[in-house]
Amino acid sequence: MSQQPVTPQVDPRGLRFAAALTTVVLALTLILNNPWPLAVQAVVFAISVAFGVQASPYGQLFKRLVRPRLGPPKELEDAAPPRFAQLVGLVFAVLGLIGYLSGAELLGIVATGFALVAAFVNAAVGLCLGCEAYLLIQRIRTPNRDTSLLPTERQHT
Repeated sequence: MSQQPVTPQVDPRGLRFAAALTTVVLALTLILNNPWPLAVQAVVFAISVAFGVQASPYGQLFKRLVRPRLGPPKELEDAAPPRFAQLVGLVFAVLGLIGYLSGAELLGIVATGFALVAAFVNAAVGLCLGCEAYLLIQRIRTPNRDTSLLPTERQHT
């Protein structure tokens, strides 16, 4: 009898907390017209992509400072879609940095703005655009598979 591989699960409240912090950092980038907050955010995105959203600095802040003050989560989510969303955020952050640092300031502003909108929507209403893109890609890649059973859908604990 073989066991199904365990997929990492994350607390969705931590994802929204991270999105709120990301929103602040990206807004500072635009308000100050300074690429350094964006560079810091790019590092946070890279850590999330490389090691998982739980290992990111924002994930660690949530785990150590916020989650102990909350009750247990009502549900957990598969970590793969948020990790993909962090990859999308990293791409926009890198594009923004390229724009700011190369003198193509409009590229920097637009790329940062797109990432800011996505982070804000996630923080404000819990809709992760990168996660939705991940799910759409999974459905396109496996059109004959019953997607209602995909581990990427929210799972209740």
